[in-house]
Amino acid sequence: MKSIVLAAGYATRLYPLTENFPKPLLEVAGKSILDHLLDDIDTLPEIDEHIIISNHKFYHHFEEWKKTCKLKNPVTIIDDGSMTNETRLGAVKDIQFAIETLNLDDDLLIVAGDNLLDFSLGEMVKLFHEKNCAVVMCNYVEDVNLLRKRGVMIPDSEFRVISMEEKPQDPKSNWCVGPFYIYKREQLPLVKKGIEEGCGVDAPGSFISYLCGKEDVYALKMPGERYDIGDLNSYEEVKKIFAN
Repeated sequence: MKSIVLAAGYATRLYPLTENFPKPLLEVAGKSILDHLLDDIDTLPEIDEHIIISNHKFYHHFEEWKKTCKLKNPVTIIDDGSMTNETRLGAVKDIQFAIETLNLDDDLLIVAGDNLLDFSLGEMVKLFHEKNCAVVMCNYVEDVNLLRKRGVMIPDSEFRVISMEEKPQDPKSNWCVGPFYIYKREQLPLVKKGIEEGCGVDAPGSFISYLCGKEDVYALKMPGERYDIGDLNSYEEVKKIFAN
């Protein structure tokens, strides 16, 4: 299994901090957001490589970071070629770009590079092995305005994903899907097929919306807190939380 970190965004809501610097490398409690994520993922026995997808504008920052990172598994950084927020590929196309560029034929653990967790992703990998199918993570959200900004799923009684919609104006449930996914190697050709058939490409969860209509996808209830760093206020709040 390989981990893929989606890190090709431009984080315009965090300007001026991210105008010339990638959000995943911003510091929280003495180390970067990216290090917080990979320090956990690197301990999972299934993982044998980390793949960071960057845009062209910030690629050199990740190359500099790689020189000092101390992960046991090798790190590969790829440049998706985009230079501006307006010309970005989108998360689903970035995943396909990695699959094609690196000829990937492995199970994939895919994470957004701008979130922090206070728990390990090990439970998610465990569920993936138990169900032998794609897995996502979810948490219960009461705030309708927040649900309208996230992916929202409808689960059955066993938390198999019946349907999922990105940023719905009329959310059909309170179960929000975070940007953490595991795909089976056999499902990788479906990423390209989904794009060709009109699946959304900007949000990474758009592929789950497509996939759950074709194959089983199960959801794990988050065993802790997820911190989404979306703007300057949330970044300052997360720094305070992790400092304590």
